[in-house]
Amino acid sequence: MPLETSADSPAPLRQISQLIGGYIDRLGAVWVEGEIAQLTRRPAMCFLVVRDLEAKFSLRVTCHRSVLDASPVPIAEGARVVLHAKPTFYKPNGDLALSAREIRPVGEGELLAQLERRRQLLAAEGLFDPTLKKKLPLLPRRVGLITGRGSAAERDVLQNARLRWPDVDFVVHYALMQGNGSARAVIDALRVLDADKSVEVIVIARGGGSVEDLLPFSDEALVRAVFACSTPVVSAIGHEPDTPILDLVADLRASTPTDAAKRIVPDVREELAGVASMRERASLAVHGILNRELHGLAAIRSRPVLANPTTLIDAQEVLVGDYRLRARRSLGHKLDRAGDEVGHHLARVRGLSPLSTMARGYNVAQRADGTVVASVGQLSADAEFSLRFADGHVDVRTLSIHPDDQPPGAPHE
Repeated sequence: MPLETSADSPAPLRQISQLIGGYIDRLGAVWVEGEIAQLTRRPAMCFLVVRDLEAKFSLRVTCHRSVLDASPVPIAEGARVVLHAKPTFYKPNGDLALSAREIRPVGEGELLAQLERRRQLLAAEGLFDPTLKKKLPLLPRRVGLITGRGSAAERDVLQNARLRWPDVDFVVHYALMQGNGSARAVIDALRVLDADKSVEVIVIARGGGSVEDLLPFSDEALVRAVFACSTPVVSAIGHEPDTPILDLVADLRASTPTDAAKRIVPDVREELAGVASMRERASLAVHGILNRELHGLAAIRSRPVLANPTTLIDAQEVLVGDYRLRARRSLGHKLDRAGDEVGHHLARVRGLSPLSTMARGYNVAQRADGTVVASVGQLSADAEFSLRFADGHVDVRTLSIHPDDQPPGAPHE
């Protein structure tokens, strides 16, 4: 029922506010398209200002932080979005706003969302694993280049690479670098270059462009073909801000085609300067070692033992001479004492020897068999025996035997 009012019976403002709030509540949740003009993030809630794409009209939008976080691509100011929201009317001040329950990017944002989902799926398969990246050769003998015919990217790569290393050899394969069929053309050129064993690194180069222009370089088939390559692949697509999925799967990402030329070959001037610097450092190091060793040798030669090498030998020679004199004196004393002892023993032996007794006129009678005749009773008449003197013996024969009246050993009168 319409509200009946007049100048004489006006409706209170609060009643009008309540009626407007009731009308808006009956509207329910709606889908709204617009552009984010302002975005303020808070820990729990986010506050946006969304404006119409054509008319100069804007409306406040509130949502929970999780609504923005659920978006597959980051939502920022200037993004075109479609949001599912319920209109709300704040009765105390008559403020109309939208309470968003879902926010979706559209246009380029939706395209980026699809690419992000594809990137996440390929990353989950391990295609971007840094441990699987192949190392580029220090100085490749031959470089494969996939680019557009007559493009600025081709010129940048070839000219800059040859300025850095004039002898670098390129095998260029031209392919469609934009539009339908671009991904398939790049895949075919990539397979040809990967099969060429003389090619040591492959560069895929293209100049900058919009997200739609660079879309072929996020093609899943191309990404998988690059991952399957046995030859290292360098991605040089667009400019620094451009990040197609090819950059993630390639063994090396170059920010621009010019940067790719700097990455694949060294600078001959820098290398020559480095060699000269290393030669100078090596020469200084060798001279330093030689000088240290010369000083060391001079210090060793200045020591007394080397300045006069016979010093220790002379001292030892004196010691040896002293020891020899002492040994000779000691040995002479021992020999003298031993000679004296031998002389004493010899005198005693000679004094006790039967020969010395016989030398005084005594002799010994012996039979032919060598037995000593100690008594005349052992002899018979006409017996033969010998008399032993100090200087020889005499054979005799008994004529007669005259025994003494006294027994042997008795004292004579």
